[in-house]
Amino acid sequence: MTDARLGDPVPDWTPPPRPDQKAMMGRHVRLEPLEAEAHAFDLHAAFQGHDALWDYMPYGPFASASAYHRWARERETGQDPRFFVLRDMASGKCGGIASYLRIAPDAGSIEVGHICISPAMQRGIAASEAMFLMMRWAFDAGYRRYEWKCNALNLPSRRAAQRLGFSFEGIFRNHLVVKGRNRDSAWFSVIDREWPALQEAYAVWLSPGNFDPAGRQRERLSDLTRLVRAVDDPMLREAIA
Repeated sequence: MTDARLGDPVPDWTPPPRPDQKAMMGRHVRLEPLEAEAHAFDLHAAFQGHDALWDYMPYGPFASASAYHRWARERETGQDPRFFVLRDMASGKCGGIASYLRIAPDAGSIEVGHICISPAMQRGIAASEAMFLMMRWAFDAGYRRYEWKCNALNLPSRRAAQRLGFSFEGIFRNHLVVKGRNRDSAWFSVIDREWPALQEAYAVWLSPGNFDPAGRQRERLSDLTRLVRAVDDPMLREAIA
């Protein structure tokens, strides 16, 4: 029975499993568990010369391929964060990396983060499909809450979260110290009751008929997810694709 003083009951709650090491396959992208030997060289090549990718990361940029390989090797067996590599199905090349982190099965909460997408893959179908695949796995597994956090100064990340259907939850002030600088963090989430409608929005956007022969989208993902988002980020005044 609902009690306004105590919150809604969660009947028959069973904590979901932790992410496994299985690949996730989409039409445009394959998400592969990080393996330094298989992925580090391609990833470093995709990121090389684009040092701004690391501006808001707690690590990087990497001075050499061997330095990135060492970083990947130290993280490939980690349970939290659990890293996946984005392999573009059209080119066969690795163009990005992301992870599940702050994995809390007892609470039914999981976060996506450590997202680094090469310029060649940014704003493409593959990168957006990868975010959909990771979100789908979380809700199919039984998680109740899917989180996105970023430096509050990182407006591209805030735009991406909103475009992907995350609802803005606020700013945590003085949240972290990263590379010797203060970080206020913007928090976003999708919760389980929003997922069915959001999944339908992604199905419409990812359908082949939504793209013309040149690959241009007919309906924007942000327009489709706007119907699902509970709260928009008030800092974002520009149109988002």
